[in-house]
Amino acid sequence: MLSKNRLKLITSLAYKKNRDDLGLFTAEGSKSVIELLPAFKCQFLLATQEWLNDHQSDRLSPETIVVTPDELKKSSSMKTVQGVLAVFEKPAFEWSLPLIQNKLSLALDNIQDPGNLGTIIRTADWFGIEHVFCSETTADVFGPKAVQATMGALSRVKVHYVDLPRFLSELSVSMPVYGTFLDGENMYETDLTAHGMVVMGNEGNGISEEIELLVSRKILIPSYPVGRKTSESLNVGIATAIVCAEFCRRSSFVK
Repeated sequence: MLSKNRLKLITSLAYKKNRDDLGLFTAEGSKSVIELLPAFKCQFLLATQEWLNDHQSDRLSPETIVVTPDELKKSSSMKTVQGVLAVFEKPAFEWSLPLIQNKLSLALDNIQDPGNLGTIIRTADWFGIEHVFCSETTADVFGPKAVQATMGALSRVKVHYVDLPRFLSELSVSMPVYGTFLDGENMYETDLTAHGMVVMGNEGNGISEEIELLVSRKILIPSYPVGRKTSESLNVGIATAIVCAEFCRRSSFVK
């Protein structure tokens, strides 16, 4: 049975301040929960008996609370409950310049939509990108919607919140900083390195002026065919996938 105190705790984690103060976050749905269980410390797990019957072979939390669908619905931040909800301790990811200088990483400049953020983390996971650096104004990756959108990719991609201008300015001169701009070079016709930092900008305003000054290589995702009237811009999640795909395609030849 779900106690009132546990219910109060879970619902409080819908707010970033509480997640930060308590060092906790929630994940919902089989995919996310099963992927995150081996990676992060789980305080407790809520699940319906039906869900538990279907996951008897999975290694679950030491404390599993059987709840009714109605109890789970009261705890959930989603429109449709998915049988299971877990409360995890927020990880403290570590990084260092030597760790990333020979790899491709992402930097996110003020990404606001948690769905876009989650999609970018999932995209990074698909293309083997292990580190994503977020400006302090970027949405919280441990918010319920962002966690849901990552579909478990948080178990493999380390997300860091940093003073982005300072962080980029301190990168080694041998590590190029790429950014997507409408006046950039066609990325299919320019040299791309197998390592570096790729900056993706805000949904409405793109990369900020302060960060633009720190970008050493401006690139463009061209629209097709040339000269045809088209949309003003791409969704940042889609743009990230296109850019990552091209970098990874090129790196296979560089190696």
